[in-house]
Amino acid sequence: MFADLLSRLVAPDPAPLPETDARLALAALMVRVARSDGHYAPAEKAKIDAVLARRYGLDGAAVTDLRAQAEGLEAEAPDTVRFTRAIKDAVDLENRIAVIEALWAVVLADGARDAEEDSLLRLLANLLGVGDRDSNLARKRAESRS
Repeated sequence: MFADLLSRLVAPDPAPLPETDARLALAALMVRVARSDGHYAPAEKAKIDAVLARRYGLDGAAVTDLRAQAEGLEAEAPDTVRFTRAIKDAVDLENRIAVIEALWAVVLADGARDAEEDSLLRLLANLLGVGDRDSNLARKRAESRS
């Protein structure tokens, strides 16, 4: 189901993704961050749903469907380094900064922030070509919405 999207993401010179594919790839990255600690909490799923609904103007059923597709894509996607670099090559900077903000919102969903999560977000921001300053501003925006 996701083979075409994954092959386009990891192609040597990926073209910009159509909106629906970019939406799915970015949702999958949020799922990957939520699953990174080995515990995919209901609060994290709810935060992913809220971010997707707000960002894309989706209703409950559409959000649930998009997250379910993202969970499947995340499970099939290559390692995080290749996956994020592929997204970087296919998604413009403004949207990548918005992704970092969404990832921070997922990290903060359980009310706790630890050094491992900070480290992961620093790595993801770097792989997505988002600087420390923009990542910190994105985190502050995410904290203000929590």
